[in-house]
Amino acid sequence: MIKENNNMMKFKTLGRSGLKVSELCLGTMGFGTENGWGADKEVSKQVFDTYVNAGGNFLDTANFYTKGTSEVFLGEFIAAERDSYVVATKYSLYENTKQVNASGNSRKNMMRSVEASLKRLNTGYIDLMYLHIWDNLTPVDEILRGLDDLVKQGKIMYIGISDTPAWVISKANTMAELMGWSQFIGLQVEYSLIQRTVERELIPMAQHYNMTVLPWAPLAGGALSGKYLRGERGRIKETSNRLNERSTNIAREVVNIANDLGVEPSSVALKWLMQQSFSCIPIVGATKPQQVAENLKCVDVTLSDEHMSRLDKISAYDLGFPAAFFEEEAVKKNLFGGFYDNIQHRNFVK
Repeated sequence: MIKENNNMMKFKTLGRSGLKVSELCLGTMGFGTENGWGADKEVSKQVFDTYVNAGGNFLDTANFYTKGTSEVFLGEFIAAERDSYVVATKYSLYENTKQVNASGNSRKNMMRSVEASLKRLNTGYIDLMYLHIWDNLTPVDEILRGLDDLVKQGKIMYIGISDTPAWVISKANTMAELMGWSQFIGLQVEYSLIQRTVERELIPMAQHYNMTVLPWAPLAGGALSGKYLRGERGRIKETSNRLNERSTNIAREVVNIANDLGVEPSSVALKWLMQQSFSCIPIVGATKPQQVAENLKCVDVTLSDEHMSRLDKISAYDLGFPAAFFEEEAVKKNLFGGFYDNIQHRNFVK
C-alpha cells in the first residue's frame, strides 16, 4: 500500500504526458533467480515494499527479465492495488530461441510479447511499453502503428523507447506527430557519471521532444557506490570500462563529496542525475531491501553548484564531432559575429 507522507518521494510528470510518477523508478531485473543471481520471491517482496513504503509508484520490468519471473512476481505484488502503480515493461528480446519471430521489433513479436506480458503481470493494461533495443531491421512506421493500435485497444497507455539511435527516435516522434499516433514520452539509456556519451545526441534529442530520460545503471554497476574502492567484488568484470583509471577517479570524487555532506556515495551519484536541467528519473535496481533503502536516501540530498561543477569536471568526456566543433572559439565568433556571450542559448547539454 502506498502511504501518505510529506517526507517521501515527490512526483514528476513523465515526458509530455500527464502521467505522474515518483522521482525514482524501481528496476526489477533482479526479481527472480533464473539467471544465477537475483532475489527469490520473499526477498523481492521486501524490496518492493521498501520502495512502495517510501512513496514510490513507478516500476520497471521487461518480458526478458529472469525469463518472465520478474513480471510474474511484480504482477502478484501489485494485484491488490493495481491502479496505484505505474508499470513499465518492454518487448524486443527473445522468449523462445526456436522461433525466429519471437524476438526483435516487428509487429508480430510486439503483439505476441504484449499478450504474454499481460498474462504474466495478471493485468488488463500496461502503463508504459518500451521498445527494448533497436533491431535495425523493422520499419519505423510498422513499430509506431503497432504501438498506437495497442494504445487504442487500451492494452498499453503510453510508449517509450530504449537503447536506440537518436536519429531513429527523432524520425519516429516526428512521424507520430504528423500521423496523429502516440509519441514516445520516455527514453531509457545507460547514463551515469561514468557513462556520459549519451549527452552527445540522445539527451539533446530527448530535450527537444520533451521526453523524460530514465537512466539504467545509474551507479555504473556499483562502481559509483564506492564498493570497488573498498575492494569489494561485483558482477562486472575487472576489464569493464567501469573499472578503469577514469572511472576510479570519478568514484573517488563521488566519495569525497559524500564524505563532505555526510551521505552515501550512491546518493551523490543519483542526485547528480536528478539535478540535471532536463527531466531525469534514475532506475534503481536492487536484490536486497537494504540496497533500496540506501538508494532512497538520495531524495533528501541537495548538491551545491560547486559539487555539480566538480562532478562535471571529473567526469568530462570527449564530445566528439560536431558538438566539440561547435564549442571552438573561432566557430562561435564566426557563427555569431562576436555576440555569442550576449545571446541566451537553449539549455542543451554540453
